[in-house]
Amino acid sequence: MQEVKFSSNKEAVDQLAQKYNALRSEISKVIVGQEKVIETVIISLFSNGHSLLVGVPGLAKTLLVSTIAEVLDLEFKRIQFTPDLMPSDITGSEILGDNRQFQFNKGPVFSNIVLADEINRTPPKTQAALLEAMQERSVTISGQNFPLPKPFFVLATQNPIEQEGTYPLPEAQLDRFMFNITLEYPSYEEELKVVRETTGEKQSNLNHILTSSEISYFQQLIRKIPIADNVLEYAVKLVHKTRPSGDLAPQIVKDYIQWGAGPRASQYLVLGAKCHAAINGKYSPDIEDIQAISKYVLRHRIVKNYKAEAEGLTEESIIEQIS
Repeated sequence: MQEVKFSSNKEAVDQLAQKYNALRSEISKVIVGQEKVIETVIISLFSNGHSLLVGVPGLAKTLLVSTIAEVLDLEFKRIQFTPDLMPSDITGSEILGDNRQFQFNKGPVFSNIVLADEINRTPPKTQAALLEAMQERSVTISGQNFPLPKPFFVLATQNPIEQEGTYPLPEAQLDRFMFNITLEYPSYEEELKVVRETTGEKQSNLNHILTSSEISYFQQLIRKIPIADNVLEYAVKLVHKTRPSGDLAPQIVKDYIQWGAGPRASQYLVLGAKCHAAINGKYSPDIEDIQAISKYVLRHRIVKNYKAEAEGLTEESIIEQIS
């Protein structure tokens, strides 16, 4: 792996912003619109986090992930989650080798980018096969630990849980995802462009923008970016406000939230804000950077009660009111 060096952290942050713009430009050759979705996924990659993409079929969730993998020049594996998928289909299994000894046959999770396609189409037992991989970046089989390649990202797609044949993700699984990103329908102009470009002869040739060593370097760089005490405190207070039993909880949280976010949300808010600041040419995050990513970090970590459901309150509206 080639070593990446810059004369200063300031120069490295400038380079990160340039690489980010190059990534967006390259991805836009294939993906029309979805600018905020692309930005948020890239932030999660640089922050060494995983992302969950939620939307109805046909919104190019799978195409987006495969396009990102191609421009990043990383090994990419796709797992189609189905009701009959087994945990060993993800992690791998032991097979009897020619020497009559059991050998571990690695599954598709041993890749840099793993697309967990329609992750909520499989029962929780199989979903749980990703828990250790997403947190510890390793897989344990028969008491033996196998480290996953670096960098390692899980980008999962999920159909809305109101659809037939879906299983809600357990809270422990949801908490492993740094961001929960909702994809909306394209505008009329965007859909017109999509149809025009995908029903003709046009083919896009994508260039590799980042190597694995550069990604690892920028992941370490994000952690080195300084953050002011008041911004750090704002992030932690925001998470504490989501907990109905906490001292900082406002009335709207006490009335409508059953469970709030855990400490991992505070960590992801800070890391995400640092990266959001860097790709926008800033050398330290401010409160606006926290607010820019707060709904992606918090929306899947707070659980509404029956009263919120009855009154049609969304997680996003509650997060906006407490930010």
